[in-house]
Amino acid sequence: MKKMLSSLATALVLSGPAFADTTLTVANWLPPSHPLVSEVIVPMTEQIKEATGGSVVANVLPAPLGPPPAHFDFAINGVADITFGVQGYNAGRFKTTSIAEIPFLGDSAEAVSVAYWRTFDAMLKDAGEYDDVKVLGVFTHGPGQIFVKDADASATDLLDGQKLRVGGGIAHEVASALGAVPVEGPSSKAYELLSQGVADGILFPYESVNFFKLIPQLEVGVSVPGGLYNTSFYVVMNKAKWESLTPDEQTAIDSVTGEALARMAGQMWDRSDAAGLAAMSGETVVTPATDAQITAWTEALQPIVDAKVAEVTAAGIDGAAALEMLKAEISAFEAE
Repeated sequence: MKKMLSSLATALVLSGPAFADTTLTVANWLPPSHPLVSEVIVPMTEQIKEATGGSVVANVLPAPLGPPPAHFDFAINGVADITFGVQGYNAGRFKTTSIAEIPFLGDSAEAVSVAYWRTFDAMLKDAGEYDDVKVLGVFTHGPGQIFVKDADASATDLLDGQKLRVGGGIAHEVASALGAVPVEGPSSKAYELLSQGVADGILFPYESVNFFKLIPQLEVGVSVPGGLYNTSFYVVMNKAKWESLTPDEQTAIDSVTGEALARMAGQMWDRSDAAGLAAMSGETVVTPATDAQITAWTEALQPIVDAKVAEVTAAGIDGAAALEMLKAEISAFEAE
């Protein structure tokens, strides 16, 4: 019996730690079925456990700790160890985000997200906006497109007077610049706003139109090359908790976050956009933007691009150089 117990103890030691040395809490404000949770955040926690040999385990909390805009501060204050969210939910707080949200950047969320991370890591982080946390990743969703109940899809003034539900931030500015009337409201209220006639349409990526069950409300879609906007996301960790980890654990976590996390998130958005577009077949007619529309909208949106570059410069980063790097990295990724 003693020999058997000794062998069992040896096997347990060799197989690695039976219990985690550190357990991290991960805050979540989305439905568990949302692909950002099920295909990015949950896999990230699994990869952290595997990369650290089980010494660090991250558990997604079962219920929201508070509203989405509060999550960045939850990470700063240690209310949760890891949080994710949208920088735009904290109006005026993040300037460097602007560079990744401007119109016409690219058709692939993976390409834009990887390029965004590389630009962030090389330049944007020096603005100091994230000094109070450990940044695990930044990325964007897929390109935002046009969806309305009824309109001439080929008209350059397609959006004139249309009431468009937007989530604020750059989408609000884009809608206004193209002649629409922005109607602000959370994504969860989009169906209600459309079905009750409060909004005539929406600026959204294909994924979101499908996930929020808006397809029956929207007969016309216009696909704009590169998208009219992107939305930036962050995944961050409490700094004290990060510094409590061993150097080996930190290195292991770095290996599955950063660019790897941006790539995984971008791939998820691209898959979800493809599924969303496929789901529109037979219900929402999506047509490519015409050359005349692209020309008119590019001209109308250039002041927004200029303003966003200026915002980055105001944060202490060369905005023009950052945009140049971002576009170069998108092109390099697409050429891989």
